[in-house]
Amino acid sequence: MSPQEPFGNVRAVFFDLDDTLCAYWNAAKAGLRAAFDAEPVPGYELEEALKVWAREFRRYAEELKTSHWYEIYLTEGSTTRAELMRQALEAMGVTDPEHAWRLSEVYGRERDARLELFPEARNVLRALSGTFHLGLITNGPADIQRQEIATLNIGSYFETVLIEGEMGLGKPHAAVFARAEEACRAKGDEVLFVGNSYAHDIAPALRAGWRTVWIRRESDVPPSADTPRREEMPEGATHPDAILETLEPLPRLLGIRSLESV
Repeated sequence: MSPQEPFGNVRAVFFDLDDTLCAYWNAAKAGLRAAFDAEPVPGYELEEALKVWAREFRRYAEELKTSHWYEIYLTEGSTTRAELMRQALEAMGVTDPEHAWRLSEVYGRERDARLELFPEARNVLRALSGTFHLGLITNGPADIQRQEIATLNIGSYFETVLIEGEMGLGKPHAAVFARAEEACRAKGDEVLFVGNSYAHDIAPALRAGWRTVWIRRESDVPPSADTPRREEMPEGATHPDAILETLEPLPRLLGIRSLESV
């Protein structure tokens, strides 16, 4: 079975992690609800507290990478997660660092407990393993991302794992994609990136000359979103080589037998 155009030269496949291979947003939403249910904010109903958290997250995330918190965030996700909770509580008129830490701990624990691979993900990794150099490029704190990989039990599939917290920078920086090319000893259209974010995954991979597959799932709406809409491709932007709703068709695009026979 031959690879479909334009994937004929691909020798290495890199994946994003959250909401490409695993249902991170679903786990995050459930974890947040569990946290604010277990540690309620006086004077706020659950839905009201979640809306304040979402608003504060959007502000905090925009400021994080240019603040002193970023260096801490790279290696220690729990500290900056607790700081966000503290700021969210203050926005609700509550000054209580201990309450913030409890919310953070419950959220982190419950999110990890609910984290699951998408149903087809393991079979796709198994199908591609051995034929392609498989890699993972994921943004986030080193400890949190390593925990996710362990929770999902997928580390053995990847020859290269590049994590923002371990590199000191993340997608969409060009240096991340250059490092991936060095690791797999391939470049340009010999490398395919599979990801759920146009801005962080697809656009920078296209700039590197890679092949791209954009995964667009209905569930791909973060808990911090102010609308229930998925990310859209910017007007006039370059199209990815393929847009898929799940990972299931990926092996066929790359000339691999059907998942049913794996």
